[in-house]
Amino acid sequence: MTTTSKDTRVPVTILTGYLGSGKTTLVNHILTNKDHGKKIAIIENEFGDVGIDDALMAKNTKAHIEEEIVEMMNGCICCTVRQDLVVVLNKFAGRIASGNLKLDCILIETTGMADPAPVAQTFFVDDSVQEHFRLDGIVTLVDAKHIEQHLDEEKPEGAENEAVEQVAFADRMILNKMDLVDKADVERITARLKSINSSAPIITAEKSKVSVDLVLDIHAFDLKKTVDMDPEFLNTDNEHEHDDTVSSICVVEDKPLDLDTLQRWVNYLLVNKGTDLYRMKGVLNVADSEERFMFQAVHMIFNGNFDEPWEPSEKRESKFVFIGKNLDHAELKEGFLACIQTPDLVAKRKLALRFAVGDAVECRTADGYVPGKVTQHLYRDDFMPPGVTAPYQIQLDDGKLIWAPEDDDKYIRAKDALFAEKKAKTEA
Repeated sequence: MTTTSKDTRVPVTILTGYLGSGKTTLVNHILTNKDHGKKIAIIENEFGDVGIDDALMAKNTKAHIEEEIVEMMNGCICCTVRQDLVVVLNKFAGRIASGNLKLDCILIETTGMADPAPVAQTFFVDDSVQEHFRLDGIVTLVDAKHIEQHLDEEKPEGAENEAVEQVAFADRMILNKMDLVDKADVERITARLKSINSSAPIITAEKSKVSVDLVLDIHAFDLKKTVDMDPEFLNTDNEHEHDDTVSSICVVEDKPLDLDTLQRWVNYLLVNKGTDLYRMKGVLNVADSEERFMFQAVHMIFNGNFDEPWEPSEKRESKFVFIGKNLDHAELKEGFLACIQTPDLVAKRKLALRFAVGDAVECRTADGYVPGKVTQHLYRDDFMPPGVTAPYQIQLDDGKLIWAPEDDDKYIRAKDALFAEKKAKTEA
């Protein structure tokens, strides 16, 4: 009678999914979930040469396993930095063998442009990796709002459609952002995913919130099934080829940004370039704010908020990453740098205002429009939200000081404007 010894190798999950599908959000969810009690190492890969996800996860990694966060930069993990993955894993193996590190599992968060197959291949073609680590499963995040667009995208000859590959090689799919689609959309998308990969279970989620047990140590990867699907899976001579029309640009700047100018520019990009801008994300140093502004966008869906205060020892700088198709790098960099708060920019904003200091105006209050006069341009005080500068401070006729949030008739207008409007209508 023979017995099979328990596999003591460290299980490794490959977390993949197209740009903006919610991978970093899922990693954050795992890091903040204390119930699983697992010692996890995170290996994350950025497509460009400036890291953003490390900052997006900073709060949670500090509280959890900061010393085991490894970031691999300036390339896609499925091709140019694949050997770096082997180096990182072998370092982990050495520390485990020496007794200096205890790991229950490893989570590899790939860039959204990664084909998971070459990453998975690493666990079968490198002897040292295969000895110490077990590929546990490929978990693919699917952006329910945008997945069809990416599955249908035409690629240049020879280039693979990464979104299709990520679905095809999944051992488990998480259909994310369910709050952004309706029932008919879900039925259609599910059928489409099943037509590509009928064997992978599909789990639905909002904001990447799923049980950790559905992601880690799931014993889902089946080498025979994978080779049956892709006979060339273990062929190391086949190189993954990206669509060279897709690129990234990373901008780093230490001068503070003007929030109003930044918001207007980002809104312009979302409206006019959203189709080709697959992903935008940033950690921004905004003028008149002691907090970092964390920013993410997927096509035309935007999410941004002021996060934690800058640490005293932390360098206050902005990092902005764009990933998309046919990007004009010079235009994007110029637009970003135009958001720096300079004396010229401040002067330009003042010149664009409709009312001069001293002008008689009417301001909308809880009591309706109340007369007053402009006392200051681009006003700010400590009670205002981070980064916000009001176009006007106004002194009402009763002496009270207020500020107008926008230079718009909804909030501030010329004195007697309503009377003049009624008079014009009567005369007409």
